[in-house]
Amino acid sequence: MALQFCIGGTTIQTLKLASVPSTSLRSSTAICSSRSSHLKTLTLTRSPLLIRALSSPAVVHSATTTASVDHVVKPQWKAAIDFKSILENKSAMAENLKNRNSSANLELVIELYEKLLELQKEVEDLRYERNTVANKMKGKVEPLERQRLIEEGKNLKEKLVTLEEDLIKLTDTLQREAQCIPNMTHPDVPIGGEDDSIIRKTVGTPCDFTFSIKDHVQIGKELDLFDFDAAAEVSGSKFYYLKNEAVLLEMGLINWTLSEVMKRGFTPLTTPEIARSLVVEKCGFQPRGDNTQVYSIEGSDQCLIGTAEIPVGGIHMDSILAESSLPLKYVAFSHCFRTEAGAAGAATRGLYRVHQFSKVEMFILCRPEESNAYHQELIEIEEELFSKLGLHFKTLDMATGDLGAPAYRKYDVEAWMPGLGRYGEISSASNCTDYQSRRLGIRYRPENPTSPSTNTKKNKGRNLSPPEFVHTLNATACAVPRMIVCLLENYQQEDGSVVIPEPLRPFMGAIQVITPKSN
Repeated sequence: MALQFCIGGTTIQTLKLASVPSTSLRSSTAICSSRSSHLKTLTLTRSPLLIRALSSPAVVHSATTTASVDHVVKPQWKAAIDFKSILENKSAMAENLKNRNSSANLELVIELYEKLLELQKEVEDLRYERNTVANKMKGKVEPLERQRLIEEGKNLKEKLVTLEEDLIKLTDTLQREAQCIPNMTHPDVPIGGEDDSIIRKTVGTPCDFTFSIKDHVQIGKELDLFDFDAAAEVSGSKFYYLKNEAVLLEMGLINWTLSEVMKRGFTPLTTPEIARSLVVEKCGFQPRGDNTQVYSIEGSDQCLIGTAEIPVGGIHMDSILAESSLPLKYVAFSHCFRTEAGAAGAATRGLYRVHQFSKVEMFILCRPEESNAYHQELIEIEEELFSKLGLHFKTLDMATGDLGAPAYRKYDVEAWMPGLGRYGEISSASNCTDYQSRRLGIRYRPENPTSPSTNTKKNKGRNLSPPEFVHTLNATACAVPRMIVCLLENYQQEDGSVVIPEPLRPFMGAIQVITPKSN
């Protein structure tokens, strides 16, 4: 399908849509392979740029180009992967890959790493020989001997150039394969697929309606809150206009959520909604490939963000933080963009699964020993927010097969949606340990007490503890469209009106009820 928009006879945009597999509200199991595949793309043309679909969680993958654009040189970066730990924990790593249904090739990673060590030794030996020859030529040397040394040095240099090129290629190959290995998993995480996830907590009970209930699409139509048809004409399917009280409801949800989370010591942020591809990769998402969820801008190294986790994670990229500054706790508002294509059925109707939406995201950087405690804090904040809104929900400890590549452990919150007749995911909270920080280069320096003998200008900078990688965590405080689904369906009344939960009323101009419009 292709749509063209014209002004004064000039075409300014072309939208081409192809089917792409969908995932949940937050990305699930990572798919990573160093083998290239043909891509199905969602392409938005605005000369000279093209926007196409990117792929969901995993890591580095080579970019696929089309004949219509120039090849983009992919920025090179290396994750600080602990290869020693991989070698020492081979059995545990293999079991982890099996439990996560990961396609990462552990045996190949180990084989490549061992070859790398051998090649590094060869390079070092050649460099030593070259330096030895160079040192011999510094002294008094007979002409014939000098000529022999010159030839020997030349041969060594040529061999060294070849080996160093091989070393670069091998290092890149090792990085590509090793970056496909997902994070290790918390020992208490249930093993299996989504159905094996364990209910951590259940709050409330489903509403007992005494009348025939409606879903949010019908409610929104009758109360004049949405316009999906006009949005489809303007932007394509899975876009929407919010109207009237729905606009105030969105703003109320955002401002109420920010105010509540800020009480817990979080710094508020609004973020860029375009990020460099390498930042997306470093956060654990794969920006060019199949199984896509993220949009990228062709002809550039930029992507539209699928979550504020990406730009917030990049704030402290390639930095060493003071231990005294930890934890760093952010709550960020942003618009998010996801392809969400390929899904079908009632669960995707209306606002449940859309291409663009507003979201409030929590993000924490902390000391490694504190991340489990902060993970509990994040899920407790989510549970408190949804309880205050009067929702019936359950919290799940997600099984290994449903964890994204960066997640060490993940809790999902699923709320009851009467119109759908089932629970729907509205939030999640993930502890990513040092998976992201090793890629983003975010470390902190543990503080050491200084003695008078070391606390001098002469010794400044000495006896410092080596920097360590921070742990990162993220959690959804409010994914607006799905919260609107929950509120409209749970607070609907027999007369067609919808009651606004009390906590939101001060943030919506004191509106208490959304009532049908008079004709």
